[in-house]
Amino acid sequence: MTATAAPDALLFDFDGLICDTERCGHLAWQEIYAECGLRFPDQLWRSMVGRADGEALAAGRLAELIGGADVPALVARRKERKGRLCRSEPLRPGVRELLDTAGGMGVPAAVVSSAPHAWVAPHLDRLGVRNRFAFLVTGDLAERHKPHPDLYELALRRLGHPGAAVVAFEDSAIGVRAAKAAGLRCVAVPNGAGNPGELAHADVVLPSLTHYDLLADGVRTEGTPAL
Repeated sequence: MTATAAPDALLFDFDGLICDTERCGHLAWQEIYAECGLRFPDQLWRSMVGRADGEALAAGRLAELIGGADVPALVARRKERKGRLCRSEPLRPGVRELLDTAGGMGVPAAVVSSAPHAWVAPHLDRLGVRNRFAFLVTGDLAERHKPHPDLYELALRRLGHPGAAVVAFEDSAIGVRAAKAAGLRCVAVPNGAGNPGELAHADVVLPSLTHYDLLADGVRTEGTPAL
């Protein structure tokens, strides 16, 4: 793959990248911690983003602070609140346009997410883009999730393409680590609750997918090539 040729395929994370469910999740945790008279720690959030066990980390920390008895009910309310917020969350800027361009050029796209299929697929249906993806690789399909490369390696096997010819799009440091470990070129797009500085190990960091040029492989003046 060169800077004047389109990638062989595109792999998209879901949470925070296609739809900013990460912002919704962050807000819901802030509300629950505030209800307990606590501030939701930024460092804890950074350690959670992109991880399949992120909820367990936040719940465990809450149990340490207030005792475990009330935590299951609080976590259930947090999950319900996140669900309500996410159901009104739109596609992030540039997602539909990039999928349109890729489809017109015959470049296949797939979703690679640590989240379960039961979470990802209904949201893609709601957003009207599920049929734009050749397949979904979700956390149900591998024992190890991001930052391990297993989910991306499974996607590459399904595509039949080498990693160097495929571009992954991620919004979290953990996701970028997984993509790079699988040998992929990675374009990072910070989410609404993330810290762009934590994505510097991506090949390119863009403010949104509207800045991604499929032929230029993301190298545009609006973007920030990673150092």
